[in-house]
Amino acid sequence: MFKILLADDEGIVTDTLKFIINKNFPDQCIVESAASGRSVIELAETFKPDIAFMDIQMPGINGIDAMKEIRKTNHSVIFIIMTAYDKFNYAKQAINLRVLEYLTKPVSQQSIVSILTKAMSMIEEDRKKRMNDLIIREKLETVIPIIEGDFIYAILSGDEFNRMEENYKNLLNIPENYGMMMIYEFGDSIENGVLTNPVGVSVKAQAFYNVIKDSIKDEFRCVVGPLMMNRIVIFLPSMKQQLDYDERSVLIEKNRKIIRELVKSLDVQFKVGIGSVTSLQKLYDSYQEALSAIQNSKGRVAHVKDLPIGCEYEDDYPIDIEKSLYDMIEKGNVEGAKTEASRFYHWMVEHYPDCMMDIKLKVLETVLFAEQKAFLSGGMTYYFEYRKNYLKTIIDIDNYELLLNWFLDKVMEASRNITLKKKEQVSGTIAKAKLFIKENYHKDISLDDVSRSVDISPYYFSKLFKDEAKVNFIDYLTNIRIEKAKELLLNRDFSIKNICMEIGLRDPNYFSRIFKKQVGLTPTEYRENINSK
Repeated sequence: MFKILLADDEGIVTDTLKFIINKNFPDQCIVESAASGRSVIELAETFKPDIAFMDIQMPGINGIDAMKEIRKTNHSVIFIIMTAYDKFNYAKQAINLRVLEYLTKPVSQQSIVSILTKAMSMIEEDRKKRMNDLIIREKLETVIPIIEGDFIYAILSGDEFNRMEENYKNLLNIPENYGMMMIYEFGDSIENGVLTNPVGVSVKAQAFYNVIKDSIKDEFRCVVGPLMMNRIVIFLPSMKQQLDYDERSVLIEKNRKIIRELVKSLDVQFKVGIGSVTSLQKLYDSYQEALSAIQNSKGRVAHVKDLPIGCEYEDDYPIDIEKSLYDMIEKGNVEGAKTEASRFYHWMVEHYPDCMMDIKLKVLETVLFAEQKAFLSGGMTYYFEYRKNYLKTIIDIDNYELLLNWFLDKVMEASRNITLKKKEQVSGTIAKAKLFIKENYHKDISLDDVSRSVDISPYYFSKLFKDEAKVNFIDYLTNIRIEKAKELLLNRDFSIKNICMEIGLRDPNYFSRIFKKQVGLTPTEYRENINSK
């Protein structure tokens, strides 16, 4: 149905319009009319028309001013001016009010029907758009929590987040490059700063998870993760690299307000831990800080910066360079580790030129860290006397250039070992998987069977296999089967059906389809083509 408002002080005009509308659009319209500017405005507030025929010259408030008032409360109404006054100034104001048509009386029935049809079409289009928007919004309401959950899990898994960072930012509309992690934990009570009965309350939490989530989202623009036992992990984006004192205080007070309201409505006690702002690639560090804030705080809400945990550094200490160096080492980024090690070393020499022994100790500390990461990455054997010459070597070095060379060599070697061992492990795993496929392609094997043979979860194995083999598991298995089928087709004693069974397929029609897709010929055509040569 379409609501149509007729505004004209001439009764014959409104009666004629009603007749034309009811005749040409039977049972499609609800029509109301008013004869003065004031009554038009008042009627529009309650009637909320879709279309309004407006005369300009009416008693009291004129049509232009009436439209201005109606537009304030009804942004979608379509105005059609129908007046005896053909004045340019009026027409110009009508354009500013987004009037669909400016008609000068007298107007033919055909013109009225035509303009009404056009207006109705526009309204229908707008209604369809709104309906589609609602459908999309409804779907997003279902999908977004899943994406948010994946986002939080990816942060906690580390490497997975780094690969998917841009996708998550686009999907969740996160333009910021920094953020902090926040953790809500709950229990039956708090005793000596510790929440009690975490397992029991995690069962009850299923019923009130959405209450907590909505309370947090009402106060912050954030990503709220799924329920993890008695814990909810939250990401708060930030445009700034760190919060100042006032911002930190506001953040804490907002959380105190949230948990006060939650405690009133739920039979549960809360603790909240907040980590510091980091780059998106370092959010796991912020998560660890949030955990530490909860564990080391006696209060209900704690920010890591307010607690005597962690390590403080002298004002000009290059903590960012040091963290970047450690990150490059852990990733096995040889050139990146070399660059950051060189930057850090030159800072030490520049700021402490007379402290060679202290610099040597820091160099040794960093090298030992790098080598520990290399050993822990797997594939290397640790020998107790592995570093027996390190102390003597460092003590004997008598200039900064030689010390730098030793430092860079050791850091790069450790980083290189991490990369090589990772590649060797992956290559070995995929080689083992390929051997399993080669020995079992004639069976009805699945991704799960192959991943089980190398003791890796199917999801992670699938990604490893594609990265290493440059083809996904299904395509690789299919290629193996097709190559074997080609060999068997050389022997006419084997029927197509027998060959199909021999390569691990059960449906000859499916076999023919994938064979033709791969080779360009059906199995029969391929056999005839080969034997004719």
